[in-house]
Amino acid sequence: MKTSTEISSAAKVFGEERAIEEYAKAGFDAWDFSMFEMARRDWSKGVFRYSDHPLCGKGALDFARRLKKVGEDNGIHCNQSHAPFPSFPEIYPLLQKAIELTAEAGGNICIIHPVNTDTPEKNAELYNMLLPFAKQYGVRIATENMWNWDNVLDQAAPAACSDGESFNAHLDAVNSEWLVACLDIGHAEMRGLGTSAPEMIRALGPRLKALHIHDNDRWKDSHQLPFSMQIDFNGVVKALKEIGYDGYFTLEADAYLATVDDKLAGIKALADSARRLADMFDAL
Repeated sequence: MKTSTEISSAAKVFGEERAIEEYAKAGFDAWDFSMFEMARRDWSKGVFRYSDHPLCGKGALDFARRLKKVGEDNGIHCNQSHAPFPSFPEIYPLLQKAIELTAEAGGNICIIHPVNTDTPEKNAELYNMLLPFAKQYGVRIATENMWNWDNVLDQAAPAACSDGESFNAHLDAVNSEWLVACLDIGHAEMRGLGTSAPEMIRALGPRLKALHIHDNDRWKDSHQLPFSMQIDFNGVVKALKEIGYDGYFTLEADAYLATVDDKLAGIKALADSARRLADMFDAL
């Protein structure tokens, strides 16, 4: 089993190029191309904000190629990417560009969020619009299990793909080999959604082609180091083995590095946790 991780958290400290280098040194096999700087949502004003980041300009494709080369020079490759979100109409062109950038970086899956409050049929309109780009660039789109928040009950509330039935309904509405599932393990374990990661893994079966792995207190979306909180990863790994999961073990513990002073030690801890998970899988 190969391991991977998002690069956004380390890129905030080191920049993307050195982040990839450090993840390679720590022992990861691959990297997840975080594209959030293409557009960030300012929820207070209801608009997207753009910056002078290389992903925002005309040199974005060259930037993706440069990151691919950095990875290759360090014995690590891009396995998947994460497009900017939420997937509102204002950034549809950027979602198309994210698929192209994924291909340039060497990845073959691009995670694109469904809109939390939309039905499977409404979200299918988005994915069907993007399918021609997926086919053109040889990159599968992965939808992901989402959550809303109930302020009265102080817990997560159902959203697009948040349980097995909704997730499969979204995949059925598009019914294409170019749309697959990315299961966010932490989201699946949040209180209020009435499900669990093992349950959703078994519900998705062979449709599950990508993961976002992180830990939480089984209440909030903490995005912390695996094995540091309350998720039962033995059950998660067992379920993945049962369905014959053949993707990567990709971490999305992007809140973790901010909690440690020694960032390089933190990166090594991430790599060690991913390898522990992979070894658990291989041992079954």
